[in-house]
Amino acid sequence: MRPANNGVLGTRRRFLQKLALLGSLAAMGGPASASLVGDLPLASVRRRDKRPNMIVIMGDDIGYSDIAAFGGEIDTPNLDALVGRSVSFTNFYNMSRCCPSRAALLTGRYPHRVNMAGNGTSLSLDVPTVAEELRRGGYATTMVGKWHLTAAEPIPDKAEHLKWLNHQGHFDRDFGDRRTYPAARGFQHHWGIIWGVVNYHDPFSLVDDFTPVRSVPKDFYFTDAISDHAVREVQRLAKGRDPFMMYLAYTAAHWPLMAPAALIEKYIPRFASGWNQIRRDRYARQVKLGLVDPAVDRLDAVESRYEHNDSIAWERLTDEQRAVQVRKMATHAAMIEVMDQGIGRLVQALKDSGQYDDTLIVFTIDNGASPEVMVEAGYDRWSETRDGRKVAYGEYPAHEVGDDQTMACIGAQWASAANTPWRYWKAESYQGGTHAPFLMSWPAAMAGRAGTRVSEPAHIVDVTPTLLDIAGVTARTDKAPIDGISLAGVFQGKPIPAKRPFYFEHYGARAIIDGRWKLVSLAPGAQRPDLHWALYDLENDRTETQDVRPMYPEVVARLDSKWTEWAKAVGVPPRGGVVGTPPVQGFSD
Repeated sequence: MRPANNGVLGTRRRFLQKLALLGSLAAMGGPASASLVGDLPLASVRRRDKRPNMIVIMGDDIGYSDIAAFGGEIDTPNLDALVGRSVSFTNFYNMSRCCPSRAALLTGRYPHRVNMAGNGTSLSLDVPTVAEELRRGGYATTMVGKWHLTAAEPIPDKAEHLKWLNHQGHFDRDFGDRRTYPAARGFQHHWGIIWGVVNYHDPFSLVDDFTPVRSVPKDFYFTDAISDHAVREVQRLAKGRDPFMMYLAYTAAHWPLMAPAALIEKYIPRFASGWNQIRRDRYARQVKLGLVDPAVDRLDAVESRYEHNDSIAWERLTDEQRAVQVRKMATHAAMIEVMDQGIGRLVQALKDSGQYDDTLIVFTIDNGASPEVMVEAGYDRWSETRDGRKVAYGEYPAHEVGDDQTMACIGAQWASAANTPWRYWKAESYQGGTHAPFLMSWPAAMAGRAGTRVSEPAHIVDVTPTLLDIAGVTARTDKAPIDGISLAGVFQGKPIPAKRPFYFEHYGARAIIDGRWKLVSLAPGAQRPDLHWALYDLENDRTETQDVRPMYPEVVARLDSKWTEWAKAVGVPPRGGVVGTPPVQGFSD
């Protein structure tokens, strides 16, 4: 039976005081105390531990402006409602790509410290995850969805490897070292994928804890399945006596583009005007929403140069090409709407179980929208469906985009539109790769802060320290220092406590943000062999349109020195003979 809410209203001030005291205790290394949080609103009289539940939701390859509340035309009513109930960070950064961002989120460290300098390795076994820390602190833990922190181990023979990816052989083979699976890294339960890319109708590397899930129902769609499992986990954990932490990691809207056909058709008219107009329209909505300031956030043209992209201007496309391109973005939008519907079901499950008020919900995205276009099978990309139907690749695949016979991607121009107002995209250290929405909602602790914005910079390494601070758990730092800080004070209207530089590096894409200045370089590639630092004044140019490097050589020298010192300290590998500079290469997830 749930206690009456009048007690909650009457103890609001004391509750906030105790939240601050709890954070101070955690900072001093003390354990959580039930007496300190005794006035927290109870989700259930059966709960002995009064600390809040925590749900961390991560989207995948979703552009900054895709969500309606951030300027998009995609129907995301549940995320929009979450924005209205959250403290929203307008200058939040990630590590620009899947594995590094996830490693940083789950450990509070820069990914290089935890064996995740690139993609395709396993998260260090020496450094605890937030789930391991919270388990030690008395939380129940669960994960649903995409892991992508276990080293992929392809079969050397390509034909045999494709059989494995195609669900046509090697059924007894593990998807990696089981010691690195989520169920071995602090999560008491995990249902989801170990690798990073899936056929949404028949996913590879799907596991239930350690047990491979060998087949799925005929009408299976992975995003819906993730949401359904998350709802069931809320219903199960709500009956327990301990607070719980859930890591809910969607694969939407990562390629391949797959979504329900009817939902794709719904979005085709919305994108018929093309990527240039969509980028302008989104920018105009962002201005009205107060997300961007035209004096500081100038809109640059759509970026188009990326490998395997034809980079043809919208006006020069044939009618047939435009139809394919529109269908790509319509499918991308449909994938996001399905995820949003699932988040709505999750929130309703929290309310139905009496857990909603006392649950901290965090939402963010691992990186910006992706410019990639896949052109061939291999590594993590299958060549056939389970029943032997060929899968089509390329910018204009020889099969209709949206079903399980295409490995379609939105490509560079749509990625540029999705990332409005920023430049560039996933895997780059420019804003389009690293700048993402970040929401924190905790109804019992908002104290009038719901729907407010925080403009001070924050970083994905701050997530773990925030969760541990709220839980009253002290992080173990004997193997690697924590790089992030707690953001819990924002629930009381406090400023973020530290002014600090942020660092980035991924296969040679690199940056440092220090106060108003950002020093950044694109990653080397076949179309960009000669790259140098660029300097931007973020106070006057958040969208990185005017390189002022020639005007401030002393700033460039200072930031270059700081970045190099950091790179050596965290273990950025030499790439192509220079720290942080790789040889020319493509990439895949």
